[in-house]
Parts: sequence; C-alpha cells; structure tokens
Amino acid sequence: MTNARGRPHASSCEMLQEAAFDLFLENGYAGTTVAQITQRAGVSRATFFNYFSAKSDVFWIDLDDVLARLPDALAATDARAPVMQAMCSAIVAASTALGPAKVPWALTHLTLVGDIGELQSSAMSRLASQARVLSEFITTRIGGDAESALIARSASFGAIGAVIAAAQTWADASTKRGELGPYLSAALAPLCHGVQAAIDAMPPGEL
Repeated sequence: MTNARGRPHASSCEMLQEAAFDLFLENGYAGTTVAQITQRAGVSRATFFNYFSAKSDVFWIDLDDVLARLPDALAATDARAPVMQAMCSAIVAASTALGPAKVPWALTHLTLVGDIGELQSSAMSRLASQARVLSEFITTRIGGDAESALIARSASFGAIGAVIAAAQTWADASTKRGELGPYLSAALAPLCHGVQAAIDAMPPGEL
C-alpha cells in the first residue's frame, strides 16, 4: 500500500515502535504508557498487543528477528564439524539480519530512557531462552550424561555473555562499527576454543 505521496505505509508495528521511541526520549521509559504510544501511533490498544506482549518488547524487534533465525542456522551446520565451531558459526550466521545501519535502538539509547534494569531483564529473558537452544544443540552432538550436560549448559550461557559483549562493543563503535559478525567471532573464539578442548579431552565413553 502507498499513501497519496507515493510512499509505502509503515506497518502498525513500525509505527508503534517509532512512536514508542519518540515518547521514551521525551518522557523516559517509565513516564510513557502503552496508551500514549498507541495514541501517538494512531492505532488501538488491541493493535499494540497484537504485536507486543509488554511495553519493553518494542525495543527488541530486531533482536527477535535474529533469535528466530538461530535454530535454522544451527540445523544448517555441518554435522562433521566440531560442535563449538558449528555453534559459533551458527550464531554469526544468524546475526546477518543486523548490519551497520540496523542496530537495535536500545543498544545506542539505553541510558537516555532510564529503567535500565527492566529493559535488561526483558533482553535477558530472550537470551536465556536461546541459551537453552544452544545447550540442546551441544548436548545432541556430544551426549546427554551429567558431565556433558554441564559442559553444554556452561558453554551456552558463556556464548550468550560473549554475544552481549560483542553486540554492545559493536554498537558503541558508532559509524566505524561495520558488520556485527567479526565482533561476534572475536568474542566467541576464546570460549569456543576452550570448551572444544575440554570436549575433545573427554574419554570416548563420556561423549
């Protein structure tokens, strides 16, 4: 659809996100209500909850897009590759949904809107769910005994920490940031090498 000026209409989701960001900058996160967002966007409250389950969700549209790609990226890895190499490659592959001009808004404006704790909590709930996805992937490759499960869980949460560090460093680089992938590769490399070495050192019967 296009408007009278020939420009495509933004989706309700995009309009809600834009309205929310404007209001967060004007009033702060805590000072902005869902009603104000929907009024600014010119849509109904019901429309808001068609797209988002909570106010904080508007920050993470781009992140959710990347996370939705991760299971397919993991499934596409070479089953013969070392498991940690496969996991890290999949994380980098999923990140191609982002780019230098598409940085999650919260990474560059978080300190301007206040209530950092709530926003970090909403982000971590998403990332923790992906830690489970990664843990299941590793466990499937190396086995499900207690020691393997512990390694898989530690590696998956370590990977999430590396992703957070890489993403924030990438965002902070501003116009010099380039692609996210190299930042992820650099942050994940020590973890992947170390955990893979531990897996390789395990007796064959424990894999």
